[in-house]
Amino acid sequence: MARSDETALLTGPIRAPGGSTAVWLGAMVTLTLVAIAVGSALGLHVAGTVKKSMENSAQERVSRSAPNYGGDTQLRDLPPIIANLAEPAEAWVRLQASIVFDAKALLKPEVVAGQIAEDILGFMRTLSIAQIGGASGLQHLREDLNERAAIRSEGRVRELIIQALVVQ
Repeated sequence: MARSDETALLTGPIRAPGGSTAVWLGAMVTLTLVAIAVGSALGLHVAGTVKKSMENSAQERVSRSAPNYGGDTQLRDLPPIIANLAEPAEAWVRLQASIVFDAKALLKPEVVAGQIAEDILGFMRTLSIAQIGGASGLQHLREDLNERAAIRSEGRVRELIIQALVVQ
């Protein structure tokens, strides 16, 4: 008879020890409510973080758009610079630029503008078309011209702005 009890235990319906369907449903409802609460809290936290980040980036944009120059800053156009390039010899370049300077620091801006234009003319004749091609070439040209303008004016010119650059 012991064998038939063992077979009945092995072939009978499997039930969780001491559990019922009500307990299982209660656990599922509890876990669902916990998941909803944690998800809501996480969503509110992420939304707050994004809002703070957006406000900070807006403040940075406002501070970056503020003018970098004081009230005595002036802008003077340089005469158009037309030069042939070193390579290819038949290529010509026309450059229109302006200088930004402090009116109190630069007493004779016409003279300095003429000297800077002359220096740029000499520099442009040493360049090849490959050196000024593309965005990085234009950025390097801008940096070189800014450096030359600062050296020629003994640091009184704040910036050289390229208005137009045409290569033929």
